[in-house]
Amino acid sequence: MTPLPKITEKQTVDSFSITIAPLSLSELYALAEDPANGAVVMMSGTVRNQTDGKPVVALEYQAYEPMALRVFSSIAAQIRASWSDVNRVVIHHRIGRLKIGEISVLVAVGCPHRSEAFAACKYAIDTLKHNAPIWKKEHWDDGSSSWVSIGACEQS
Repeated sequence: MTPLPKITEKQTVDSFSITIAPLSLSELYALAEDPANGAVVMMSGTVRNQTDGKPVVALEYQAYEPMALRVFSSIAAQIRASWSDVNRVVIHHRIGRLKIGEISVLVAVGCPHRSEAFAACKYAIDTLKHNAPIWKKEHWDDGSSSWVSIGACEQS
C-alpha cells in the first residue's frame, strides 16, 4: 500500500519587536522575504522635524511591550483573515529618544501579489497606530515637550 502524501499547512514566519536599537531596512526586508513572494511592501515611519508647523527636535517613545507585541500578533492574524495569501508580516517599533530622520517604526508584508501586499501593509500601520499601547513625547525647539498616544496622531 502506498502511503498518502503528507498534508502540510503553510508555515507563517512573522517577526514582531519593540527595541531600543536602531531599525534596519535591509534586516526587515530579509525577514519579509519568501520564495513565494511576488511583492514585499515596506513602510518606514521616520521622525520628522515638525508637527503642525511647530519645530520638533526629537521624539521619545515608550511602550507597554507585552501588550504591544500581542497587538502586533493580532494585526498579523487579522491580515491573514482578510488576505489569505500573505506569508510574512513584520512589525518592529523603536522606543527611547530618537533624532530627526531616525526610523521609529518598520512594517513589511510579503505576499505573492502586490495589491494585497500594499493593502495589508497599510492596514498594519493604521491598526498599529490606533491599537498598540505606544506613546511618544514630542520635544520642541523651545524646550517644551508633550506626551501623546500614537493612536491620537492623525493618519498620514
